[in-house]
Amino acid sequence: MTTLVFGHKSPDTDSTGSPIIWAWYLNEVKATKAEAVLLGEPNTEAAFVLKHWDCPKPRIATEMADGTKAVIVDTNNPAELPANVNALDVVAIIDHHKLVGGLETKGPIDITIRPLACTATLMHDLMGADAATMPKWVKGLMLSCILSDTLEFRSPTTTAHDKALAEALAADLGLSIADYAAKLFEAKSDVGAFSDAELLRMDSKEYTVAGKELRVSVLETTAPKVILDRKASLMNSMVGVAKEDGADQVLLFVIDILKEEATLLVPNDLVKALAEASFGVKVTGDTVVIPGLMSRKKQIIPALKL
Repeated sequence: MTTLVFGHKSPDTDSTGSPIIWAWYLNEVKATKAEAVLLGEPNTEAAFVLKHWDCPKPRIATEMADGTKAVIVDTNNPAELPANVNALDVVAIIDHHKLVGGLETKGPIDITIRPLACTATLMHDLMGADAATMPKWVKGLMLSCILSDTLEFRSPTTTAHDKALAEALAADLGLSIADYAAKLFEAKSDVGAFSDAELLRMDSKEYTVAGKELRVSVLETTAPKVILDRKASLMNSMVGVAKEDGADQVLLFVIDILKEEATLLVPNDLVKALAEASFGVKVTGDTVVIPGLMSRKKQIIPALKL
């Protein structure tokens, strides 16, 4: 039986690259038949990475048969996984997020969750000496995942270990981190062709805060004006997206990678109350800038309260 390896819905670079990396490892090192799949279309940055490293896009698998053998990477949150995840035969979880709970497996499994910025860094550790056998394209995917998740080491989630590995991979590949990261962020910022609903779901996760079901979306960009110029339309679209997704509210944080700050769209009193209670800001209009806010995992989610 083929083992499917996949990350979360709305796949970013880490949830696109890490399944491919681990499927390579299982196939080539562990002689275990595996296939990387995606739970949705990769974002613009992830699509750029696949093209840059001449790596075919994995097939998109929105449904999986009960009993399918699976390795879950870059998440442990059932809300980000197939609806029948508890009916799958999950054999391993490799992740760097907080433990959410709610997953049920058919038996004991291998679980590795470590406080690193990137799943790909954790995979390198798990490979041990076998990591030296990675071909150039796998190393390229791994470097891309780390630079994306750390925002070129700007994110507070960055550890010395993530940075050291990225620098070693870049040296091995003969790449300038600054030049390559600039290409990544340019691709990440190229969102003009997407609808409001697609933008609101592009990099989003579901959380419950004070009894409110929230879709917490972030858009990391070097060109925030392109997104903020659409704020009125985006705020109008939040109503429909929330209703379709069974949420009470969509929160959209536009993260300026270069200025290292986030702008939160404030369409109503609920978001105003959340912003003021969570981040100690005073909201006077339909947006609020929060200096230093870069990470949903480390700064946004732990702070959210009403």
